[in-house]
Amino acid sequence: MATAAPTGDALAHTQKPRMGFWGLWNISFGFFGIQIGFALQNANMSRIFQTVGAAMDDLPALWVAAPLTGLIVQPIIGHLSDRTWNRLGRRRPYFLTGAIMAAIALFLMPLAPGFGAPLLFAAALLWILDASLNISMEPFRAFVGDMLGTDQHSAGYAVQTAFIGAGAVVGSIFPYFLEQVGVSNVAPAGEIPDTVTWSFWGGAIALFLAVLWTVMTTKEYSPEEMAAFEGSDAAVPDDAQPLRALAAKSYLSGGVWIAAGLVVVLLVDALGLEKEVLLLGALLAVYGLLSIIAISMAKGGKSANMLSSIVGDFSGMPEVMKRLALVQFFSWSALFIMWINTTPVVTQYVFGSTDTASVAYNDGASWVNVLFTVYNGVAAIAALAMLPWLSRNFGQVKTHAICLTLGALGFLMFFFVRDANALLLAEIGIGIAWASILAMPYAILASNLPQGKLGIYMGLFNIFIVVPQLLVATVMGSIMKALFPGEPIWTMLFAAAAWLIAAAAMFRVQAALPQETARA
Repeated sequence: MATAAPTGDALAHTQKPRMGFWGLWNISFGFFGIQIGFALQNANMSRIFQTVGAAMDDLPALWVAAPLTGLIVQPIIGHLSDRTWNRLGRRRPYFLTGAIMAAIALFLMPLAPGFGAPLLFAAALLWILDASLNISMEPFRAFVGDMLGTDQHSAGYAVQTAFIGAGAVVGSIFPYFLEQVGVSNVAPAGEIPDTVTWSFWGGAIALFLAVLWTVMTTKEYSPEEMAAFEGSDAAVPDDAQPLRALAAKSYLSGGVWIAAGLVVVLLVDALGLEKEVLLLGALLAVYGLLSIIAISMAKGGKSANMLSSIVGDFSGMPEVMKRLALVQFFSWSALFIMWINTTPVVTQYVFGSTDTASVAYNDGASWVNVLFTVYNGVAAIAALAMLPWLSRNFGQVKTHAICLTLGALGFLMFFFVRDANALLLAEIGIGIAWASILAMPYAILASNLPQGKLGIYMGLFNIFIVVPQLLVATVMGSIMKALFPGEPIWTMLFAAAAWLIAAAAMFRVQAALPQETARA
């Protein structure tokens, strides 16, 4: 039975009807499939790139597709989905389009060795895959806010987080499971092992069917219903507001961004930073140029357009979103530190080897897969069993601060503990924090942003995931080389400090919330 938007007498209500468990399940089940796609990509793309001829030093440049694609695609899709309405609805057309494209990319990826220029083919497919996953994923964030009242936002994003954790576990363990049932995990040079091939094909089917389930079992509220629930025309984006804000701005604001980008570029050689930092400088300069163009169009009386709306909405973010952006920045900085450095930390300090050909090193690397599976599994459980209870009793802001602090304690354990099994306890704290990072900021945003701009603001919020990824992947390497060469254990202290800063920053968010929302 479809989770449908009520009509008729329901339009007289000022609050959206509460959904039961299966309604919450239906609106987020598609994220289970999307996360399977992300997990397969994250765990196997380096392996595929190296199989088709990429050198180790080429991997960062090839991987830059993932954050860069999200940075570009999510604001655009958010802007478009806010303004879409057809027979499928507002967000669901993007769910389905992205799922079809991602399924095709997942199916073709293991076939890359059979094409001419296989490395180029695989790199192009990664761009397509990541863009497609982002096309599906971004509207899902806004979809929960569209379909639920503010009193259910925490529960809705918690269920979504549970599916993210479950999808990450399934996608990560898929190749290992196939190996255990007899599928070959080795292949001749230049070919993809059957475990990876069948995982990608199975993932393509699972992704498409999961998203199709949400599309078929939900019915979105019409613009008229949304306006009635809100008691105003708040469900319709105000295209004039960004133009007015830009028309009042000076061109100097764009020039400052360009200057900042040039400074970053110059610092790369001066400080011996990694070359990937050039990308960050280029992004700052490009945004400055786009700002100048958008300001010029607004001052010239041009009508509303995508560029002006996106730039105007970014420069005019609500105060709550600005303060959450700082929390998001430090939250994701720690996550990328963890994803990059857990393997060298565990293999060197717990298993006692830095030799990638040794048995001890590979045992340690395999144990990292177990640790990551545990924190994703904990996140799935905590999202349903812990976050809603904490949110009801302490509020969303304090819940997030508590969870980030528990995660910071988990990172501190890596610094002091040298027992592999004891690190499972650290992953429990990290898993709880991961669940909260995926749920609480979005619940707070959905309850405190204009309904008509949930899509664009959720897309812009992704910037504060991408920027720390670029910084950690580049600047962190330079810091470690200068201060702690050959000692990756110190990265875990950076990660712990980042989450403690993020937890403290949540109290700035509390101060910006309406009193009744802060207690929710």
